[in-house]
Amino acid sequence: MKKYFQFEELGTNFRTEIIAGVTTFLSMAYILFVNPSILSLSGVEGLPSGTGMDEGAVFVATALAAAIGSFLMGVLAKYPIALAPGMGINAFFAYTVVLTMGIPWETALAGTLTSGIIFVLLSASGIREAIINAIPKDLKLAVGAGIGLFIAFVGMQGSGLIVSNESTLVALGDLKDGNVLLTVFGLFMTVLLVMKKVHGAVFYGMVVTAVLGIVTGLIDMPTRIVSSIPSIEPTFGVAAMNLGNVFTGQMLVVILTMFFIDFFDTAGTLMAVANQAGLMEENKLPRAGRALLADSTATIIGALLGTSTTTSYVESSAGVAVGGRSGFTAVVAAVCFLFSLFFSPLLSVVTSAVTAPALIFVGILMASSLRNIEWERLEIAIPAFFTVIMMPLTYSIATGYAIGFIFYPFGMVLAGRKKEVHPIMYGLAVVFALYFIFT
Repeated sequence: MKKYFQFEELGTNFRTEIIAGVTTFLSMAYILFVNPSILSLSGVEGLPSGTGMDEGAVFVATALAAAIGSFLMGVLAKYPIALAPGMGINAFFAYTVVLTMGIPWETALAGTLTSGIIFVLLSASGIREAIINAIPKDLKLAVGAGIGLFIAFVGMQGSGLIVSNESTLVALGDLKDGNVLLTVFGLFMTVLLVMKKVHGAVFYGMVVTAVLGIVTGLIDMPTRIVSSIPSIEPTFGVAAMNLGNVFTGQMLVVILTMFFIDFFDTAGTLMAVANQAGLMEENKLPRAGRALLADSTATIIGALLGTSTTTSYVESSAGVAVGGRSGFTAVVAAVCFLFSLFFSPLLSVVTSAVTAPALIFVGILMASSLRNIEWERLEIAIPAFFTVIMMPLTYSIATGYAIGFIFYPFGMVLAGRKKEVHPIMYGLAVVFALYFIFT
């Protein structure tokens, strides 16, 4: 085991790797409760039965996808990076594809499976580099920031912190409402823990908020803490059975968006965490192909189990910060996710007021990429701005993505920089323009 994970070469040991793995798990454990809440659309009232996914089945799929994905990353790529269903892309799945576009979750899940298959094929070829190089850095940053604002808006809306208003469209919610106050408390508690550099601050923030909700009577006390594992039958294999429904123009845009979000999020996370761990060699990522293959395979497995795209988590940096250097860190995180399968009763206490602070804080982290955009160049600033602002305003990640990709080549041509635009970007602009015209 020591030899396989290269403990001596990396200057680590079992104790350090175990602590790092547990730390990584705690830093991202919130996804076990936030992901089922999002994919089940539990915070949206008045929906017909069956619009959202089964919460218990998604909980199991989330834990299993995270465990399998983390294990693959640890064993194949030997990186201290854990995986789980991604934030942002799960919001796109639920609120844009299912809620806004009206696509059944079964078909959306098939789209996730398709995007994973495409990712696997590209991970085994040189095409992935061409795609990465085609899309400019500023648009990648804008997409990440836009998704962050969208996630934060979803959290605020679901908890009642932001409400609809006939005169101004949106307004501040009732600050005398118990659930709104619980959300505000949770946000302040999460920020406090983060500022104090507590590992797993988002997860612990949710725990403290849920406890206060129970004490004040805003949340019902769970009847049990540990129970048998919920059935995964409502979601298992559904993606494969609905593959025939993905061959439409609308689903093409959905699949491309899923693919792009996962593709660039994964690449950025791998580079960031590997650099923090000192694993980069001459500014290159060793075993990058294996890492991408592990990530894309996890997406396929997750989709077959019944969850949105599984991806590498930047929260893995918490484990690296306490000494994690090898793939054994990811294996330990995987084991933790397996044990978590027995704690499904806690889903009952994870209300919108509990998840909202986590969503808002994740949004804050994702929006930080705005600082690296070249705002002084209008041909860059304009598409970046529309990409960011249109995601929350249209309640659609895909719409923001599409508008930004249309504006970018147009602005670059007007600025006399058309030769700097990759042909792929012109092609994507045409595809998205046709999407708006015909759908």
